[in-house]
Amino acid sequence: MDDPVLLTGASGRVGQAILAGIGDDYEWRLLDREPPVAEHDHEFVVADVTDDAAIREAMEGIGAVIHLAGDPRPDAPWDSVLTNNIDGTQTIYEAAIEAGVEKLAFASSNHAVRHYETGRRPDLYRPHDDFLLDGEELPRPGNLYGVSKATGEVLGRYYHDEYGISVVNVRIGNLTKGHPPKDYERGQAMWLSHRDCAHLFDRTLEAEYDYEIVYGISDNDRKYYSIERAREVLGYDPQDNSAEFEG
Repeated sequence: MDDPVLLTGASGRVGQAILAGIGDDYEWRLLDREPPVAEHDHEFVVADVTDDAAIREAMEGIGAVIHLAGDPRPDAPWDSVLTNNIDGTQTIYEAAIEAGVEKLAFASSNHAVRHYETGRRPDLYRPHDDFLLDGEELPRPGNLYGVSKATGEVLGRYYHDEYGISVVNVRIGNLTKGHPPKDYERGQAMWLSHRDCAHLFDRTLEAEYDYEIVYGISDNDRKYYSIERAREVLGYDPQDNSAEFEG
C-alpha cells in the first residue's frame, strides 16, 4: 500500500493497538473527533465522521481506509449509534467512493452476533464444546450497538456490489493490552492481543479480497469464532493464545 491510509477513530483502543504495531509501516492520515493528547509523527485531522465536507477533504488522496470511529459503548442509546455508527459509516463510504478509494476495513464487533450465545452459555466458552461461528451466519445482535455494527456490514455489502470497493468486516473480539482476562471464560475465548490486532489490520491493507466478514481474535485454544477465513483470505497468522496466560 503506497498511498496514505485513513484511520478513523485513531485515538481509540483499536486505533492505538494498530499504530503501536504497524505505525511505522504506512503513511497515515489519522482522524478523530478530539485532538490528540500525545505527540505523534502522522497527519491528524480533527473531524466528526458525520461531517460530509470534512470527511470528503480527509479522504483526498487516500488509498485505503480503516474505519474504527463510532460510539463503542455496548449500552449506547439508539440516537447515538444511529448518528455516530450508522450515519457516520455511510458518510465514510460515500466519501471513499467519491475519492476512488480501493479498499475499506470496517471494525465490526462480536456484539453483531452476540445472541448466538443465548442458550449455549457457558458451554460454548469451554474446550469440550465444538460450536463455531465462521462469518457465513446472519447477524444476531445482542444490543443496539451490535445492530449498528451489523448495519455497517450491510452498508459495506451494498457499496461493494454497487461500486466495486473491496470491503472486509472484522468482527473484533475482546481486545486487551497484555494478558487476557483471568476468570472470564468468554473473554478468553474471544481474546485478541494487541500484537495480533495490528497484524490482522496490516493484512487488511495488503491482501486482495472482494467482500469478506472475518473474526478478529487470537489463536486461542478454545474459540467459538473461526479464524480460518481470515487465514485463507487475508493471510492472518496470529501469534498469541489466551491459554498461554492461564493460571
